[in-house]
Amino acid sequence: MSQQTDMVLSLLDKQGFIILDGALATELERRGYKLNTSLWSAEVLIKNPKLIQQVHLDYFLAGADVATTSSYQVSDEGLEEAGLSTIDASKLVKRSVELAMKAKLDVHAQQPDRKLIVAGSVGPYGAYLANGAEYRGDYRLSEDQFKAFHRPRMRALVEAGVDVLAIETIPSFPETLALQNLLSEFPAARAWFSFTLKDSGHISDGTSLRQVAEILETSKRIIAIGVNCVPPESTIEALQLLSGLTKKPLVVYPNSGESYDASSKKWDDRRKERSDLATLAPKWFSARAKFIGGCCRTTPTEIRNVRRALESIAKSSDI
Repeated sequence: MSQQTDMVLSLLDKQGFIILDGALATELERRGYKLNTSLWSAEVLIKNPKLIQQVHLDYFLAGADVATTSSYQVSDEGLEEAGLSTIDASKLVKRSVELAMKAKLDVHAQQPDRKLIVAGSVGPYGAYLANGAEYRGDYRLSEDQFKAFHRPRMRALVEAGVDVLAIETIPSFPETLALQNLLSEFPAARAWFSFTLKDSGHISDGTSLRQVAEILETSKRIIAIGVNCVPPESTIEALQLLSGLTKKPLVVYPNSGESYDASSKKWDDRRKERSDLATLAPKWFSARAKFIGGCCRTTPTEIRNVRRALESIAKSSDI
């Protein structure tokens, strides 16, 4: 096991939970960027990397233990289709790690005793398609094709020294198998796998969580399994099911509960009541979720409130 992963698991053992960050794109949009392009936050990584570093810092200062890199939608294929084939995707991925690490150093200058983690984001092939496919899983590639797509980014993240890989927003079982097998090419790397859902018992392509958990349970390189970028109300039943299917810690970081229009690349913010993640966090924890945070449309304020809720539990128990 790598020294980096030892740090992740030792922090989990010490606290009883690990607080993930929240949405990157939401904060970038709040600060003036329009991200309705196929590159999404990768465009800011190219044009204004300092802003991404600042968002990482804000999440750390709000109480997150983890900065998730802005590499979710970075690929050679995506850059080429955007007319940016002269940009090396692997170098851009490594830049995303450097920015998270710089934010970590900024925090350590003020709070030297904090244990902070950089998670390397590995988004699905569906994110490159930029048509909402990460919520459907309706794409078909061979295992070799999936590996060829994901390998350069995964290699760049590992070479840049991330503490753990966040293999996230995965909607497809064949892609899951390919990513699990690809992970074996990087013996020192460890990862969590998190999925989008069709319903509380199935990932987006219709594969049962039972089948997914069975194939991931045997891998020592996978340190946690869970769900992300799903409506908060979909999480509890899925976590309760997973808790009976795996001995691994669970991971959960839902979106705000608002709906996303993939064609316009806009969120429908007409929903009047956002789900209160801080209220749900203790329920997730009771369902054995140990890695807890937010995804799209969540903010540093919500992450701060989630931390307070879990610290309150910690004070009243033996974790």
